[in-house]
Amino acid sequence: MERAELDAYLADFLQVHDFRDYCPNGLQVEGRAEIGRIVTGVTASAALVEAAVAAEADALIVHHGYFWRGEDGRITGMRRRRIGMLLAHDLNLFAYHLPLDVHPEVGNNVTLARRLGLTAAGHFGEQNIGMHGVLAADTTLGRFTELVGRQIARAPLVIGDAARPVRRVAWCTGGAQGLFEQAIALGVDAYISGEISEQTVHAARESGVAYIAAGHHATERYGVQALGVHLAQRFRLQQQFIDIDNPV
Repeated sequence: MERAELDAYLADFLQVHDFRDYCPNGLQVEGRAEIGRIVTGVTASAALVEAAVAAEADALIVHHGYFWRGEDGRITGMRRRRIGMLLAHDLNLFAYHLPLDVHPEVGNNVTLARRLGLTAAGHFGEQNIGMHGVLAADTTLGRFTELVGRQIARAPLVIGDAARPVRRVAWCTGGAQGLFEQAIALGVDAYISGEISEQTVHAARESGVAYIAAGHHATERYGVQALGVHLAQRFRLQQQFIDIDNPV
């Protein structure tokens, strides 16, 4: 398919113009005009760009791209190497941040919920970026934490009593520790995000709402994978998800 067609389709499918974001969503680095093979991944690191080149991709689609608000805009050092590889190999880079977090079909939040058996009841937070809902059956924090670890293949950091009952849960993938107080106000038993801050530990202890920090990278692997599958099915593109390990 044509690069411009893919760009327009993703802009509409992910509703990118509905969001106030910290980076440009859509085509960030222009490559070849014809796209038949795509690689998806979480972050457009040098390692992922190299892997996409080795896979002979025409386009790389990620959640974390480039040109973040407040960054130094000069193309030097690490940035020069990354962008230089893209340009040298005529490889398109597409990136979708908040639109990919909240999409109702392929979003990071909804795909994580499916893996954990959570039924969504609503949204919360600015731009409705967080979700809350319920588990199919009552469990304990300890058993739920074990489920989280199995599903994301990573042992989460947990603040809370393993024996406490858990049924109502709020969640937001990535670096969403700033939404914890809003989650507490919802009356949930536990909150899941990717990261945790020093002050968040105290908030969890004092509120009695458990905090499950399951990893920024780990919680945001599933949305971009689902997007790649969607595109392959709709447009008969070849697609491959490449996971570059990240312990955070």
